[in-house]
Amino acid sequence: MMPVNTSNTDLIRAKELSWLAFNERVLQEANNPDVPLIDRFRFLGIYSSNLDEFFRVRVATLKRLSELDSSKAMELLGKDPNQTLATLNEIVLTQRVKYEKIQKTLIDELEKQGICFVNEHELTERQSAFALKYFNQRVRPGLMPVMIDQVKQFPDLEDDKIYLAILLSKKTGSHQRYALIEIPCESISRFLIIPRIGVRKYIMFLDDVIRLGLPDLFQVFKYEKIDAFTIKLTKDAELDIGDDLGESYVKKISRGLKKREAGDPVRFVYDASMPGHFLKYLTRHIGLRQGDSIIPGGRYHNLKDFINLPNLGAENLSYSPLQPFIHPAVRRRKSIFTSIRERDIMMYFPYHSFISFIDLLREASIDPKVRSIKITLYRLAQNSSVINALINAVRNGKQVTAVMELQARFSEQSNIDYSNLLREEGVRVVYGVPGLKVHAKLCLITRREKGKDIDYACVGTGNFNEETARVFCDLLLLTAKREIADEVSRIFHFIKRNYEIGTYQYLLPAPFTFRDTITQLIRNEIRAAREGLPAYIHFKLNNLTDPEIINELFEASRAGVQIRLNVRGMFAIIMDPEDPRTKNIEAISIVDRFLEHARILFFYNMGKELVYFSSADMMTRNLDRRVEVTCPVFDPLIKEELRSLFDIQWRDNSKARILDAGLTNRVKPQNDDSPYRSQYEFYKFLKEKLENRHLVK
Repeated sequence: MMPVNTSNTDLIRAKELSWLAFNERVLQEANNPDVPLIDRFRFLGIYSSNLDEFFRVRVATLKRLSELDSSKAMELLGKDPNQTLATLNEIVLTQRVKYEKIQKTLIDELEKQGICFVNEHELTERQSAFALKYFNQRVRPGLMPVMIDQVKQFPDLEDDKIYLAILLSKKTGSHQRYALIEIPCESISRFLIIPRIGVRKYIMFLDDVIRLGLPDLFQVFKYEKIDAFTIKLTKDAELDIGDDLGESYVKKISRGLKKREAGDPVRFVYDASMPGHFLKYLTRHIGLRQGDSIIPGGRYHNLKDFINLPNLGAENLSYSPLQPFIHPAVRRRKSIFTSIRERDIMMYFPYHSFISFIDLLREASIDPKVRSIKITLYRLAQNSSVINALINAVRNGKQVTAVMELQARFSEQSNIDYSNLLREEGVRVVYGVPGLKVHAKLCLITRREKGKDIDYACVGTGNFNEETARVFCDLLLLTAKREIADEVSRIFHFIKRNYEIGTYQYLLPAPFTFRDTITQLIRNEIRAAREGLPAYIHFKLNNLTDPEIINELFEASRAGVQIRLNVRGMFAIIMDPEDPRTKNIEAISIVDRFLEHARILFFYNMGKELVYFSSADMMTRNLDRRVEVTCPVFDPLIKEELRSLFDIQWRDNSKARILDAGLTNRVKPQNDDSPYRSQYEFYKFLKEKLENRHLVK
């Protein structure tokens, strides 16, 4: 971690606090009555999943920094980590109250639709018999209670799993026993649909199914009362892989994953109804200390499972499908290579179908003219068609190289497994670059045409993942332009031979030219504004936290450059309309049905607008410690589309929040305008282009 530039820190907030404001925007969607009811539950699940990762990564990092010498921590972070930890704990507890209130409201709303959550005490005799049968046949065989008061060593609780902390007692209270049971959510659905009564439908948490069966499970003991309280421990998820160059990279990652299992605790969530003596016993044996995040919660934890809540009601309780369509340039019974040669193709996911990229790989795998395929892989679908296409290409005699990033957080084991599969099938697997995470989204297909090797390049903002392409808003450029393809080839060459960086005239690769070029482009706008000429900078990003880039934007605002920032997630600027450093900056954030993930950069450039799209955010790690690619857009029609995308999102008055000084997340006002929802409007924009093309034909 590099020392933080301390200038202008009065207008730069801790990125962790801005992240919590982003997650509150997700919570707002759960509380929005205009969102279909089941999808409101899913936003609760997304909020919960986000918060888990936040503690596993960002809070864990702050805790590590808090253990350093205070001056060193300040130098690295720019803020006091202990103060930041205290503030974020207050915010999390406040959000927890909101969360539980929203959850209760949604459960009440679901009941009005004839769908009821019930626990083990609320079942009819028939329902109880059904749930007990399910428990004994499906759940009980996998439950292995640990009597924690009789073991020498307290069990090591797994990160992000949920447990029932069991209290066995007699009515007199004279003697008590303690036990732990892991709730097997990974192998069994968290929700059990139980027999209806009349027209009413019922859902039961797996937790309560286990509670119902506890007397049978502990029948060996003669205790009259069995209480069960849900607990969950979140651990530091950072991988410590060391610098032993004599050890294979895969072994380092595997060893790091083992260490992660024993990571330091960063958050303990417990059922607030748990007796104080039991809570004290657990926190002492888990090794929690004063200052750790010990959070009282409700009866249920790991509510990220709400993402998969079944819809037992009417279709209007969920969003109606927004059917992706094939890009108009990709035509049936015509080689996609021919289409790419005719002109650049920009795909917009999830509006365009990701199947077109799979089709490209499939065609490449059987085309006798294709000699090789190179691709970067970061996060992959569970049953990846991309992997299947690459294997098929090898079987058809193609040379295939896959750059597999093993440090894709929480996908490490999956990527190791895919790497082993690819190697077994004959794919050349490259494990990235020492000291740099390969985050660029690139594919290069080399084809022999008229006695020459012709490269076809794919440059994107999102992973080559058919599952996330249905919910992430991303870009993928398919091009045969030599300016781009040659430099994509150089990136792959660098990954293979790290000592040969190469030169780049068009692409802006990090960590080589991206920061310096973006800085220079900002300064060009500053120079124009100071000369009284028009100047603007428009960014669409996921995160904006890098102090040096922020300082450049402050100078641009001082100079009078019009700055518009559309930032979905972390936004570290503290906006002050009276301060010249932010006076000319406007900022919004859009959280809607799909996750905004594309990064696009616009510079006025003396009227000759420059447009780039990127795999990188404006974060120090992306600029300095990752292999990223930012790509210029040459095609005027694609430039026009990207400008339309930005402008449509800027007009959003339904899902766009204003990023103000307090990050209050106020929805952009509608004034006299009718509701304008940018994700639907851009879908309509692309559909109209498709229909117009058919009309022209």
